[in-house]
Amino acid sequence: MIAKINQLLQEVEALKAANAEELEALRIKYLSKKGAINELMADFRNVPADLKKEVGMRLNELKDKAQGKIAALKEQFESQDTGCDDLDLTRSAYPVELGTRHPLTIVKNEIIDIFARLGFSIAEGPEMEDDWHVFSALNFAEDHPARDMQDTFFIEANEKDVAKNIVLRTHTSSVQVRVMENAQPPIRIICPGRVYRNEAISYRAHCFFHQVEALYVDKNVSFTDLKQVLLLFAKEMFGNDTKIRLRPSYFPFTEPSAEMDISCNICGGKGCPFCKHTGWVEILGCGMVDPNVLEASGIDSKVYSGYALGMGIERITNLKYQVKDLRMFSENDTRFLKEFEAAY
Repeated sequence: MIAKINQLLQEVEALKAANAEELEALRIKYLSKKGAINELMADFRNVPADLKKEVGMRLNELKDKAQGKIAALKEQFESQDTGCDDLDLTRSAYPVELGTRHPLTIVKNEIIDIFARLGFSIAEGPEMEDDWHVFSALNFAEDHPARDMQDTFFIEANEKDVAKNIVLRTHTSSVQVRVMENAQPPIRIICPGRVYRNEAISYRAHCFFHQVEALYVDKNVSFTDLKQVLLLFAKEMFGNDTKIRLRPSYFPFTEPSAEMDISCNICGGKGCPFCKHTGWVEILGCGMVDPNVLEASGIDSKVYSGYALGMGIERITNLKYQVKDLRMFSENDTRFLKEFEAAY
């Protein structure tokens, strides 16, 4: 044991390192948990009792010298001249390349601006929601497919009582419910935000995407009011020549309900591969708020009525900029993002 200690002492005294990497290798060799000195420490228990004092003192001396040598070499590297003395702090800084706004942000802000000019204010809510605000208050039946795990991401699931489920919101309609619970009409809001659905990721679908929904509740609100707002929105967003078409549809939270198409802004409604030669492209869903939804939030459906609409921001962005792969919006590829430098 003494001979090993003396040998290591000679090695430690002669330690040299050309750079920080070599110094770290020496530290690991001698001072790490599996290093040479710790191996000797582990063998100390096998030393005869009459030699323990001498061997122990020599071991401590070895460890102290190794730590001191490593520290001295480290300090030597840190104090070396890095060439910064020639740095001119008075010169102009190198130009910093600025980033660009994300295309989804550009389009979202356009949508918000259009509705703001119509008197709508922004409302936001949590992305992790309870079952009541995502489903129950919006007239979803307990056995509705949207409540299945293959369609929705569950944080907490309760098979005995669905009302106790905690999920990632599947739409921003949950924000509408929260506003109606805490405010009385007139209510005029838009709800932008990220939503989540258990979808297979592909060029045309993702497990998360972004929505903007709108809600207007007041006395004597009619489907005519909704149609006029939709027409104005389409013309502001896609151009004055844009036409709209409403097709009957079904949503649990609106009645009557409709899907809205716009005339294809690529072919001008004449028909092309993008619109599948129909001349029309679907962009959103809408309808009159179901009386059950109003009543669930404490609003008298005999006095008040309202309309709601919702659209995917990715869908609108695709129509404006013809992005062929939905995954590009979340890959943060700067080459893709640079294409939108002139879009704002």
